[in-house]
Amino acid sequence: MSTSRHFVMVLRCPDRPGIVHGVTGAILDVGGNIIENAQFSDPGSNTFVMRTRFDAVTADVSTVRERLTARIGGPDVELRVRAEDDKAKALIMVSKFDHCLLDLLYRHRTGELDIQIPLVVSNHPDCAPLVETYGIPYLHLPVTADTKAEQEATLLDLIAEHDIDFVVLARYMQVLSTDLCNTLRGRAINIHHSFLPGFKGAKPYHQAHARGVKLIGATAHYVTADLDEGPIIEQDVVRVSHNNDADAMVRLGRDVERNVLSRAVQAQAQDRVVLIGDRTVVFA
Repeated sequence: MSTSRHFVMVLRCPDRPGIVHGVTGAILDVGGNIIENAQFSDPGSNTFVMRTRFDAVTADVSTVRERLTARIGGPDVELRVRAEDDKAKALIMVSKFDHCLLDLLYRHRTGELDIQIPLVVSNHPDCAPLVETYGIPYLHLPVTADTKAEQEATLLDLIAEHDIDFVVLARYMQVLSTDLCNTLRGRAINIHHSFLPGFKGAKPYHQAHARGVKLIGATAHYVTADLDEGPIIEQDVVRVSHNNDADAMVRLGRDVERNVLSRAVQAQAQDRVVLIGDRTVVFA
């Protein structure tokens, strides 16, 4: 009796005729059937991106990848293939604010997020009791200007040891070094408590209050060496008025942060985010 398994393929390459034909032919080669498909051609960069979810008679990921590579592979083609039941591993980092962390842990426990969480890392011990109630290891890695390089080297060792797919900065209030940002390009998601590209840096809610804004929001983006300038994955806003002081905006904003970050994490975990330069394509 043959085994059927679901797979997800993500493709990025220069746009040209025959790409879709090659993909569908490779899926047919492995006895597959397309369940879901989305594609986008960016004329500005002549880039084609495609996400396809399909089943196949074979259960072997390498066999599926080999057939796709044989049909569409090349030096200018970036191809990712994974079995859908092989859930992505996310390392969560946090400082003292725990609202985004708690939301991710709850969604993970209830099965709402398609991720594994092997470890939570923090530069403070404050969130340890919370994380431990979910049965997830918590590692306190303090950092100072003098120990930053050593701490980040330890972090990279942990990422390799636990085979981490991506990192989530759930209000981790430390700026990562340029080297670490480059190493984790497209694999580290930050939540910024502002509707970027406005009100960057510290205390954005207080900046917003001082300017009398009528909308506040949050932005989930990839981490880059340029603070709060990374490619945007997800955003949302909430209405405010002159009756809301800065503290009220902080309270309202926390709900937006939680929802925006969880949506970004889910999109990353399901391979729905593709980078094109400094922009993202996020397939629904």
